[in-house]
Amino acid sequence: MADRAGVRMGPEELTEFLDDVFPQIKGQMLIEAVGPMSARLRMPVGEQHLRPGGTVSGPSMFTLADCAFYVAILAQIGREALTVTTSATINFLRKPAAADLVCEARILKLGRALVVGDATILQEGQSGPVAHATMTYSIPPRR
Repeated sequence: MADRAGVRMGPEELTEFLDDVFPQIKGQMLIEAVGPMSARLRMPVGEQHLRPGGTVSGPSMFTLADCAFYVAILAQIGREALTVTTSATINFLRKPAAADLVCEARILKLGRALVVGDATILQEGQSGPVAHATMTYSIPPRR
């Protein structure tokens, strides 16, 4: 994912853009890498992400998957803040511990109006993904 060929925005530029247009998530995730049709984000898990039983909550994992896919798209198309989720399905596969999560998002189809792909959430020490989401986003029409 370190290859920047075909990428319009890198991690630093994406972070600044998100801080500006999506301040609700500022500081909650780190953009580790972007590449052609992909992105990797890390969520440093804190007390606010936990549910009873000490596991990471479903809404926290969904937020990570949704943001990772959004970042993968923005890295490809540039500053389109109104690119939005139109469909998302997430499967929770394993109970994650109260530790950092990493999400790898990939774009399978980048069209003019719709983007389709998936996001896989991993955690060190787990033998497989803890969650997997399929995502579809809508890109606003060019003016």
